[in-house]
Amino acid sequence: MRFMVIVKASNESEAGVLPSKEILTKMGKFNEELAKAGVMLAGEGLHPSSKGARVKFSGGKQTVIDGPFAETKELVAGFWLWKCKSRQEAIDWLKRAPFDETEVEIRQVFEAEDFGAEFTPKLRAQEAAVRAQALGLGAPRLEQRDEMIIGGLNMSYNFETRVNIPAQWQRFVPHIGKIPGQIGTISYGVCWHYRPATGFDYLSGVEVRDITILPADFAHVRLLARQYAVFTHREHVSSIGKTIDTIWNQWVSQSGLKTADAPWFERYTEKFNPQTGLGGMEIWIPLAQ
Repeated sequence: MRFMVIVKASNESEAGVLPSKEILTKMGKFNEELAKAGVMLAGEGLHPSSKGARVKFSGGKQTVIDGPFAETKELVAGFWLWKCKSRQEAIDWLKRAPFDETEVEIRQVFEAEDFGAEFTPKLRAQEAAVRAQALGLGAPRLEQRDEMIIGGLNMSYNFETRVNIPAQWQRFVPHIGKIPGQIGTISYGVCWHYRPATGFDYLSGVEVRDITILPADFAHVRLLARQYAVFTHREHVSSIGKTIDTIWNQWVSQSGLKTADAPWFERYTEKFNPQTGLGGMEIWIPLAQ
């Protein structure tokens, strides 16, 4: 569940009085706790309404009304967007906030399933694309993929040691083109055996026909036929982790699409240039059937 936590304006905030160093320090510590717990998705303070405006829509016309606005208690001075398991969890977090004299409102954010059948697959895909573009990811394409087997070198990582994945690729690359039963020249980096808050397995490999003739030190993973959301990574390969984190930590919860509990993978096409680290990189996120 997502919740918007709305901090109401005060006479001080409407007058443009900035918070003290002490308050900023306390709020910074609280925000750090929210972020570490995976609760905080966004959070901002707002300028007073004197710097804002309202647009009134009536009878097909629009009227602009410049601030400030008189009803201080109905105005907003700031907000958070939180991800919590329940409204009670959001309340419990809010009780820990370093406020003295103010009023803060909690409102649950609509999720895709709340709209029922009216939110058609086409509208879901449209919303997912909009959310991705807003995050700087570019619109993903939705693609149905047949079953395939990926064979290669497999290693286990936690979220600190994953920086060593490029070294795994250096060990695997000399095998490409020499693997028995290899299909094509496209390479895959498959994330599987995900362990929440602990780590995951990563297999650098290629598509293969027959697992029985793979080298003894190779592992394999079978990717079942399913639909994927496919993102293109356009920057240097060294920053692909940042794109992946944005997809999983932000886009997935906002997209309106349900992901499957299944392996996801990086796909390095013929356009990928290992010398420059650019081109031909995709990230495939499995979707629920």
